[in-house]
Amino acid sequence: MKRKLLGVIDATTYHEDLEDLLTHRSLAALPFAGRYRIIDFVLSNMVNSGIRSVAIFPKMQYRSLMDHLGSGKNWDLNRKRDGLFFFPSPIVDNDGNKIGSFEHFAANMDYFYRSTQEYSIIANCYTIFNMDFRPILNWHSQAKCDITEIHHQDGRSMEMYLIKTSLLIKLIETRHETGYTCMKDVVTAIQNDYSICHYDYNGYTVMIDSIENYFSTSMKLLESNIWKQLFIKEQPIFTKVKDEPPTKYSKSSSVKNAMVANGCKIFGTVENSIVSRGVKIGKGAVIKNCIIMQKCQIEENCYLDSVILDKDVKVDAGTQLTGTTRSPYVIRKGTKQGALMNS
Repeated sequence: MKRKLLGVIDATTYHEDLEDLLTHRSLAALPFAGRYRIIDFVLSNMVNSGIRSVAIFPKMQYRSLMDHLGSGKNWDLNRKRDGLFFFPSPIVDNDGNKIGSFEHFAANMDYFYRSTQEYSIIANCYTIFNMDFRPILNWHSQAKCDITEIHHQDGRSMEMYLIKTSLLIKLIETRHETGYTCMKDVVTAIQNDYSICHYDYNGYTVMIDSIENYFSTSMKLLESNIWKQLFIKEQPIFTKVKDEPPTKYSKSSSVKNAMVANGCKIFGTVENSIVSRGVKIGKGAVIKNCIIMQKCQIEENCYLDSVILDKDVKVDAGTQLTGTTRSPYVIRKGTKQGALMNS
C-alpha cells in the first residue's frame, strides 16, 4: 500500500516588514508573479506530490485568501472525499511566527482524527519554490526518522516538517505536559525522545519576509533561468482562473523584458516590470522596474521607477514616483496618487 501524505499549511504568519502590503490581506494571499498568490506555490507542490487532503490554518485578514482558494477547484481539491479544508484560528493572541501551532491544531482535532493519511507535511505559506515531497517521504522512511525538517542547501530551516500523523496527534494532545507549542519547539529541543532528521533541498527557494525581499524576488523572475526553476511544465503552479480578454497593446506602447498578465491595456512604455491583470497604462507613461498589481490605472505621462502599486491604485497624469531596489516606493491598495502631491 502506498504511503499517503496529509497537507497542512500554516497561514498565520505576519511579517511587520510587509505591513504596507498586508493591510487588507494575509501573507498567504499576497500577489506574486502577475497572476499568482504566494500560497499557490506550496499548495501546488502538495497537489503535484499526490496530496489530496490539504488543511489551511489562517488567523486574520483571510477573506481575500478564501476568495482566492474558493472550493479548491483550480487545484483539483473540490472532492467528495478529502479535498481542501479551511480552519481559521480561534486564538487571536498566539505567536503568528511559530509554524505549526499545536494550540491552533488542537482546536480542529477532528480533522486529524479522521484523516487516513499515514504521514503529514506541515509547511509555511510564504515560500517561493517548486518541490516534489514524495522523494522526501521515501528518504524519511528509509532513514527511520520520527521528524524530518526540510532545509535550504545552505543549512537554514525552510520551516517545513514531515511527520507521522499519529505522532503529530500525540504531540498536539500532550502539548501541556511536554511544553511544546509548535513543531520548531520539538526539533530544537535539547533533549527529546524522537529521531530528528534534516533533509537538504537544493532547488530554488526564497522565503518572503520583507518588502525588499519581495521586490528583489519578483524582479529576479524576469531572468529566464530563475523562471524555469519555478515554473516547470511537469510540476505546474496552479492559481485561480479568471476569464479576461487578452492584453491590448497600442501602437504607442513599448514593452521590454516584462511580464504582463491578461486583461490589460498598454499605451505607454513598460520595462523590467511585472504587470498584473486588468491594468491600464496611459500614453506617454513610463514604467520601469515596477510591480503593478491588479486593476491599477496609470494615466498619461507618468514616470514610475522601482515602485510597487498594490491593487486598485490610481496614479494621476504627470505623476512621478521613484524608489530604489533596496527601498521600493510602495502605494497601498485602493489609494490615489496625484501629480502635485508626489512630483
